[in-house]
Amino acid sequence: MATHARPVERALVLRQTAAAAGELAAVLSALAPAVAGEGMPAESTSQSFFRVREVELSDQQAALHGVLVIHRGLEDLCDAPLSGADLALEVAGMRQSVLDLTGAAPIADLDSVPPVAVPEPGAEASLESVWSARWLIGHQVHVLFNVCAAVAVADATRHLRHGDVDAALLRLADATVYVRGFPGAMTHASTIPADYYMAAIRRTMAPPSVDIPLSGRQHRGYKLFRTAMKDLLSVVPDSYEHLAARAPELAEARGALLEADIVDGERHVTLAYSMVHLRRSIAQKPEGPDNAVAELRLMRHRRAAQYAPLIRFGDHYIADAVAGLRHS
Repeated sequence: MATHARPVERALVLRQTAAAAGELAAVLSALAPAVAGEGMPAESTSQSFFRVREVELSDQQAALHGVLVIHRGLEDLCDAPLSGADLALEVAGMRQSVLDLTGAAPIADLDSVPPVAVPEPGAEASLESVWSARWLIGHQVHVLFNVCAAVAVADATRHLRHGDVDAALLRLADATVYVRGFPGAMTHASTIPADYYMAAIRRTMAPPSVDIPLSGRQHRGYKLFRTAMKDLLSVVPDSYEHLAARAPELAEARGALLEADIVDGERHVTLAYSMVHLRRSIAQKPEGPDNAVAELRLMRHRRAAQYAPLIRFGDHYIADAVAGLRHS
């Protein structure tokens, strides 16, 4: 995809890609219709707000709902002012999720793919309604990436337990594609004016609009991913040097995934700063000492300290500082 092309050219390619996703969704829907998620009870305030539901699905239905999320995401990306770099990473995650959910093989010769007819754009909605929808659409793409990444990491861990390193390497690479796409999806959701977010969206994510303040920690997909990462590191806890000595490819694959996880934390810090500046998180307790950015930065530092001995270019300054605080 021409992610760094001129705006008109980029929008055209995105519309063609969105149309292709729509055609795939139609094919999958013909096999079995989509589940009416809105008719199912939400298990949390977060699920209700972001219109996410959890239910047992067949492989075909899981593929259909994943493609529907991607289709909506691509349609919104046609107009979202996302940077080329973030767009490339988000689209790579979308492509990987289609491959994983459908079991399709990647197409090597992209020139052989026939062009897809691009539908005429419909009546333009108000910018405010576009921004509100984008906040939900980007988050739903992020949820999809979290779940797919959790599955990929869990697969890699299972392969490692059974001694199949080659299969584990493939799934670690897939997981890394998703984790690199995390900040792209979050930035996609946040390509709205900060003033609009503060005035129209942020207040709907806290009481009295909802029962409890919404937080990223409430996303079950995020919890699944963090649990899968913890399990992976319980299977390969070796330092980078020790792992590289006996399994260099595995050391590099694990390192790439962990680096992407650190960068996701770093991008979350800067994204929060751009949206709320130095304000407190809506989920923070009134007696807490930090604001949203400081709390996210602390999460980044803890993650970097944990991963420091496990990656080639670890943040040992932070690791030493965190260790000093623990022993003080």
